[in-house]
Amino acid sequence: MTDATAAPAVPTPTVTVLRCNLVDPAPTPATLSARYRAAVEMAAFADDRGFTMVQTEEHHATTNGWIPSPLTFAGAVFGATRRIGVTVSALITPLHDPLRLAEDIASLDLLSGGRLTTVAGLGYRPEEYAAHGKDWRRRGALQDEVLSALLSAWTGEPFTYRGRTVRVTPRPCTRPHPLLLVGGSSRAAARRAARLGLPFFPSARLPALEAYYHQQRARFGTEGWVWQPPGRTSLLHVAEDPDRTWDRYGGHLLHEAMTYASWQSAGSRSAVRSSARDVAALRAEGVYRVVTPDECLRLARRPGGGSLILHPLCGGMPVDEGWRSLHLFAERVLPLLGLTAGGGARDAPVCRSSPAHSHPDPGHTTAGTRAQKTGTARGPC
Repeated sequence: MTDATAAPAVPTPTVTVLRCNLVDPAPTPATLSARYRAAVEMAAFADDRGFTMVQTEEHHATTNGWIPSPLTFAGAVFGATRRIGVTVSALITPLHDPLRLAEDIASLDLLSGGRLTTVAGLGYRPEEYAAHGKDWRRRGALQDEVLSALLSAWTGEPFTYRGRTVRVTPRPCTRPHPLLLVGGSSRAAARRAARLGLPFFPSARLPALEAYYHQQRARFGTEGWVWQPPGRTSLLHVAEDPDRTWDRYGGHLLHEAMTYASWQSAGSRSAVRSSARDVAALRAEGVYRVVTPDECLRLARRPGGGSLILHPLCGGMPVDEGWRSLHLFAERVLPLLGLTAGGGARDAPVCRSSPAHSHPDPGHTTAGTRAQKTGTARGPC
């Protein structure tokens, strides 16, 4: 028997994500310039229509233009938008100068009013470290140094760095600091996050690793939470005719899937890793999906809500086709989710208190959080 007076369950809001990594299998300066500009325009379009988040990432030494400078891209997005957040998942933090990185993230935090989320990762590829003159074998120690330096730098107070006293300005707007998570799929990553009192972002749904993180938090006496991906993550392209779209554009999806998979070691775990070697296998696998608007709505209405991750420029997808997908989603899906054109709050954001010790998103999504913007304390800088 149920209690007739009980309040009705509140549905978990659908998190809508625009993924941008700007891959182009045959890049030229002209084609990449067009793709970069289209991605910023798409972010502005998504902002106007109430999307939750733009997600981007960092990779180097590629032949297909995979974005190497996500913070620069985030700055362009913030300049073109007023509400939408940007999640960099992940930033390969050991490749960066710690003090300069602290300045860059603080500046973006001030510019955006607290809309940047950074996931600090180690990356997968020794080639990226070699290209930047960093020792792959010391990546764990480099990560410890950069994370500790960021947390000290953002206090605005002098601290000791490599044997000298330094002070980093400007101080970020978000308190106590811009939202920073530690990403990874290893116990070392979970232990590092727990020791530093930072949230943990597993690269796949790993309940045992989440439990280990909380055990380590208890050991270190720190607070934190885990931003756990859903059990199944799909990267979506919306089309009226999925069969035709797979036939015509499936090679673009396969290019990205195979490139990303080639970087993974045998033991790597990722929510979006594919093992497909041809378009038919990729379609059957379900990591990359081409869906009709109605199918997209059914995904959004699954029990527990979740994320809809739109990837309109996937793998060098022609810009015009990317826009067709995005317009279909905005016109045929968003209104039925209770999100309409202009549905986001249009006031410029104010700086917020970072949800450092409580999970900001009950949906445990992979690339962004609505409650981070709406459910935390806010205040002027």
